[in-house]
Amino acid sequence: MLEVLIQRTMKMEKRTKMKMSDRAKIFLPFNGLRGYYDLILKVDKIKEPKRELSEDELDNLSNIFNKLKKRMIVKITYYLDDGYVNIEGMISKINITKRIITIVKTNISFDDILDVSII
Repeated sequence: MLEVLIQRTMKMEKRTKMKMSDRAKIFLPFNGLRGYYDLILKVDKIKEPKRELSEDELDNLSNIFNKLKKRMIVKITYYLDDGYVNIEGMISKINITKRIITIVKTNISFDDILDVSII
């Protein structure tokens, strides 16, 4: 019996080592419900129509746009996919001719913006 245990441990010592790239695959997280949480977020989102801004609101936005400069940190509420979304970040680009403002890497059309606040 003791000889059998010794032989087994000797065989175990002679095993080849696993590559580090293969070893890392063992520890990858498992997601058995792939896509489930995205679906819940889609269903949970409340759809709302895009608001038409009044002349006063458009004048207010225009005044704020005139103050905006590259590298300023702002919070913008804009319309995206059937609802309004808030984004907060640094202005990386303002394109007046195309009427687009870029916050970090997100392009936002001037026509979709509901509110802008400088932080």
